[in-house]
Amino acid sequence: MALGCVSRSAFKNGFRVENLLFPGFRKMSSNQSKPKKTTQLKNMLNSKELEFIMEAHNGLSARIVEEAGFKGIWGSGLSISAQLGVRDSNEASWTQVVDVMEFMSDATTIPILLDADTGYGNFNNARRLVRKLEDRGVAGACLEDKLFPKTNSLLDGRAQPLADIEEFALKIKACKDSQTDPDFCIVARVEAFIAGWGLDEALKRAEAYRNAGADAILMHSKKSDPSDIEAFMKAWNNQGPVVIVPTKYYQTPTQHFRDMGVSMVIWANHNLRASITAIQETTATIYKDQSLVAIENNVASVKEVFRLQRDSELVKAEDVYLPQK
Repeated sequence: MALGCVSRSAFKNGFRVENLLFPGFRKMSSNQSKPKKTTQLKNMLNSKELEFIMEAHNGLSARIVEEAGFKGIWGSGLSISAQLGVRDSNEASWTQVVDVMEFMSDATTIPILLDADTGYGNFNNARRLVRKLEDRGVAGACLEDKLFPKTNSLLDGRAQPLADIEEFALKIKACKDSQTDPDFCIVARVEAFIAGWGLDEALKRAEAYRNAGADAILMHSKKSDPSDIEAFMKAWNNQGPVVIVPTKYYQTPTQHFRDMGVSMVIWANHNLRASITAIQETTATIYKDQSLVAIENNVASVKEVFRLQRDSELVKAEDVYLPQK
């Protein structure tokens, strides 16, 4: 079967040849009603309802996030670096991060917003990153206004030097000027509160980044209460979409975020943390017991692994593309 004939010869044994494509690369012709991933993310950021995206760090966790019902995925820098076994200090190169994002995008049909740290360098690095993310079907990038290499925002007692406001605003402009898809989203992450500055600095930075073209502002805080976010939202006065990451102020009722006018909540690292706990407990039990008896009924079956890998698609594809005996 010639590749150019795929769209015309559609079926064999009830299997649509279009479905051979990975979910992230399916053509719009197979689902005309579903917008592009970039458009989906932009619509979420501009929605009148509070939206949620969930952390994932590889293709498998991304697929699980989509199956759970989430409309979008957070490609967490902390989680991606941790699953690679390195620190969240740009020890994983941007190309290694993009490789992970490619697997995540291939595995899913919902948009991914990448935690792109500082853009991995100056404006030139950041705009090149945007082009590479677009090539891989990633819907957006979130850039933080700190210096390269980045320091994780939740580390205690570490210096958190901020980028020059004008330099970072121009980096955002470079990214927006470089994108080829008008719906690709750049989220500007303001680290003023993280670095110990007050509301005036946070507001000044947010306004500059919004004016430079950012599609949304991520306002970050590591307080155990939402007072930083409350103060910012009141002063911001609905100038544009605001994203938050309530990792530290997790006890705040979600309805409060709605009442403040927040646009999107990121559940930022919990799949990684859950997997660490599960792996530690499983490994320790097997080591202690020298047996699988206590484990087998408490972990996913091998059949479930095959299902998540979509082995059934390969079986159908073999029926189409391998000679039948």
